[in-house]
Amino acid sequence: MNTSPNIAEITSLIGEPSRVSMLVSLMGGKALPASELARLARITPQTASTHLAKLVEGGLLQSESHGRHRYYRLASPEVAHAMEALLTIANPVPVRSLRESEQLRVLRYARTCYDHLAGEVGVALTQKMIELRLLEASGQDFVLNEAGKVKLQSLGVEVDARPKSRRRFARQCLDWSERRHHLAGSLGASLTNRLFELGWIERIPGGRAVRVTPDGAAGFLAEFGLEVKSGKERV
Repeated sequence: MNTSPNIAEITSLIGEPSRVSMLVSLMGGKALPASELARLARITPQTASTHLAKLVEGGLLQSESHGRHRYYRLASPEVAHAMEALLTIANPVPVRSLRESEQLRVLRYARTCYDHLAGEVGVALTQKMIELRLLEASGQDFVLNEAGKVKLQSLGVEVDARPKSRRRFARQCLDWSERRHHLAGSLGASLTNRLFELGWIERIPGGRAVRVTPDGAAGFLAEFGLEVKSGKERV
């Protein structure tokens, strides 16, 4: 008797192009309405509704109603982690226009992977924390040492793991564009949330790409010795 998880069922759900498009659109961690997901996937609202119902039934999405609209979000960080891993091994989509090239460049530089920082900036920050001996790799996770706790606490980052949380504290997440790990888990989420609060990074409307602000460029350099360019400098 085969008692292993039903991987075929999940892969069949993810394997449909329109559903892939909607799942990737939700990797920024925000809930989006069905109409917006239909637009992003370039399908009719009726078709999107059918796909979204299957993704909810399959446990990949959660839905909630707000007034007349129904919003959808990824069911868990594990879904985002699985999508990021699939993006790492998938063949790249051909870039057909200057606009698509610019969107890809911005996305590769800095983005949110569910609720933590990814892309060139996310990987560089993680590697810098390792170089400064604030963070250590251990198996599939990272370990935040005492020096790391003191450093992040000085920036106002929540560094205590929640006792009853099923979520891993400091997870290694393989970045699809950099092919190296960035910091995920509840610690990655807390750090990214604080970077938004400090105004070091800000969301770029219309997707999951983020830009580093001038204050952020100065902050990363002062606090971590990490040189990153702000959005204005990259224009």
